[in-house]
Amino acid sequence: MKKVLILMELNAAQRERLEAAGAGAELSFSRPDRVTEKEIQEANVIIGLPKAEMIKASENLELLQLESAGTDAYIAHGVLSEKTLLTNATGAYSQAVAEHALALTLMLQKKLHLYRDEQRAARWKDRGTVSSLRGAIVAVVGLGDIGGYYARLVKALGAYVIGVKRRPGPCPEYAHELMLTEQLDQVLPRADVIMSVLPNTAATRYIYTLDSFRLMKDSAIFINCGRGNAVSAGTLYEALSQGMIAAAGIDVAETEPLPEDSPLWALENLVITPHVSGSHHLPETVERIVDICAGNLSAYLSGGKLKNIVDFATGYGK
Repeated sequence: MKKVLILMELNAAQRERLEAAGAGAELSFSRPDRVTEKEIQEANVIIGLPKAEMIKASENLELLQLESAGTDAYIAHGVLSEKTLLTNATGAYSQAVAEHALALTLMLQKKLHLYRDEQRAARWKDRGTVSSLRGAIVAVVGLGDIGGYYARLVKALGAYVIGVKRRPGPCPEYAHELMLTEQLDQVLPRADVIMSVLPNTAATRYIYTLDSFRLMKDSAIFINCGRGNAVSAGTLYEALSQGMIAAAGIDVAETEPLPEDSPLWALENLVITPHVSGSHHLPETVERIVDICAGNLSAYLSGGKLKNIVDFATGYGK
């Protein structure tokens, strides 16, 4: 009998769905901060986010189903055995992260962050002209589930969407153009909004350099809801403080939590949220995570096809 260890906070209905999916297996429930190394080492299937250092390439572990889309900690050498399958929760976070990115976009375009500052200072002050998504060129860098959802939203509001992804393919209906990541320097000078939702891989770390920001319009808005190490804190500070771009909104940072002494905090043209867009704040996100986990658990136990299998070499789905 397969031992299935579930490390997620669940309500009764969600727990019942996983129990039904795991019928015929031995299920146990815990939390990452309570589970023992022995429990992890004995499990054949783990669902959730165990501490990577506790897995130690367990030979018993056949499947690790993450409740996150990010896989950074688990594709590092020595964490998982070569025979362990890794699946993630890609698709669960698209609505939450895309809506957060859209909110940041509109906030910066309409200067709501500046008006909030004026409110706190009790000043009735007009901050001047604003911009719109209608007619704007929006580059979505990382056209996966989240990027695609965001692209649909901004296209519906009248934007011209350029999708940027690593592999060639047909242009999806929610984009007007499709470009490759290697063509990013051709896209940046055209865009009024750059929304980045790249994962943490060797190819995407520090992909945005000072030269990248110099290519952008000085009126451009940069949004990052992917991974913080796509751009260094120093580069972002220089780009914003020197007016290379108009404004930025970030839900992620190179170092998290962002240090209290970071100069980024003081920038008027930067909005910072503490990596909350992809969390569980939106109830629909948790429901989608449970759906993915239950589906993969049932498929694995019955010999079916798994969704969201991760390629260890790239960190992307296979």
